[in-house]
Amino acid sequence: MDVAAVKAFCGGFPAATSKSIGPPGNILVYSVDKRSFAYFKTSEPERWRFSIRVTSERFLELTGIPGIKPARYMGRYRWVTIVDVRTVPADYLKELIAWSYDRALAGLSKRRQAEIAGQAQVSRPRRRE
Repeated sequence: MDVAAVKAFCGGFPAATSKSIGPPGNILVYSVDKRSFAYFKTSEPERWRFSIRVTSERFLELTGIPGIKPARYMGRYRWVTIVDVRTVPADYLKELIAWSYDRALAGLSKRRQAEIAGQAQVSRPRRRE
């Protein structure tokens, strides 16, 4: 997956929004109701480095791979930074992003989660049987 595909994937989750934050942070944040689940660095020299939250086990696994490191300032919360998203297999990257989204969604109230789930059901086309 390239940067554009990852952006489209992140923006495709129910109730997901993106927000660009200027200097000094210079990041593009993807969130669900103010709960961040992914972000891109938008300034040089780290332009398009991608960060997501992962499980403790995956954190240890991923930070042992060249090109993936603990996210600056967020590593203590088990966020990792992927230097180049094209180096990670697409299916695996999608799985990691989906887990990060689900983690952010789980931090919302049960009522808001139900509202988002209802929106997701309405927006999906129905299957013909």
